[in-house]
Amino acid sequence: MFTRRHFLKTTGTAAACTFLPARARAVSAPAVLGQGDFRYRVVPGWGVLGADTPVKNCHGLARDRAGHIILLTDHVANNVIVYDRAGRLVHKWGTAYPGAHGLSLVTEGNRDVLFITDLSRNLVVKTTLDGTVLDEWRWPEHSGHYEKADQYRPSWTLHLSNGEFYVLDGYGRDHILHYGADGKLIRVFGGAKGGIAHWGPHGGMIDSPKNSDPTLLIAMSDQQYLLRLALDGRHLGRTPLPGGNPRQIRRHGDHYFVAHLADNWPKDRSSRGFLSVLDANLLVVSNIAGTAPVYSDAGELQPMKTQEPVFIHPHDLLVDDDSLYVAQFASNQTYPIKLERI
Repeated sequence: MFTRRHFLKTTGTAAACTFLPARARAVSAPAVLGQGDFRYRVVPGWGVLGADTPVKNCHGLARDRAGHIILLTDHVANNVIVYDRAGRLVHKWGTAYPGAHGLSLVTEGNRDVLFITDLSRNLVVKTTLDGTVLDEWRWPEHSGHYEKADQYRPSWTLHLSNGEFYVLDGYGRDHILHYGADGKLIRVFGGAKGGIAHWGPHGGMIDSPKNSDPTLLIAMSDQQYLLRLALDGRHLGRTPLPGGNPRQIRRHGDHYFVAHLADNWPKDRSSRGFLSVLDANLLVVSNIAGTAPVYSDAGELQPMKTQEPVFIHPHDLLVDDDSLYVAQFASNQTYPIKLERI
């Protein structure tokens, strides 16, 4: 365990960013956000589109093999918006997903497909990149864990390289459903009886720490920690993130990037969020738009807070070597935010 005080100082700040409703959003002189080796600056105006391409809540992000940024929103004028790297519209589609929430891009052979979860329709759907429906999974009626469809509200899907996948029922009964590559249900675990707290399993990823066997690393939102599970549901450990509200985790190289919806959610729904960067040992090394991480002499992370009013409610993010892209929930119809690394 990390047992010394871990404190990273902000190396510089400028004026904070100001956010307006999506169609008029403007950003003032960008601030330097984050600490240590992970400092970023907002790219003003990236991805802001016209009134004919509206967003409501921006939920999920993915990147296809062509480098396009794919956004999932619950606005049924265009559930899926595809950007190029410059933030220009490539194409858009989708009017059938009023509860669009989780977005996963999966490579199957020589093609990319999307998995979308819909909270309102209580289903998971698999589509082509242009929206053709390939398959769907509705509430697991015969699993013995649900009496009716609206008890099942899937938030995200996590995918193994062999075609198997997991569905997080993060807004329903907090179960985790394991499906085979053939699309058939293998097992259900978690939930209250399986030690998974309500308003917990929101997003996550398949992770293989230090070249070990694959595990599930889950963002336990209102519970303020990351939970690591074996693929059969056994609990392997948790990483507290006090003051955060982890909604999604993305790994890039040896670091993990976590989107926190807000620093006092759900008690204060007007509180703002930030992003955390964690090292390979899941120690926080930078908070982007948040206070610098501090660990006690006993190795305990002290409560984190939002510092710069840049984000409203981060919900998902994409990472590459020099950029971050952030999608936000309940944020005045704000388009995705791009940050460049400095």
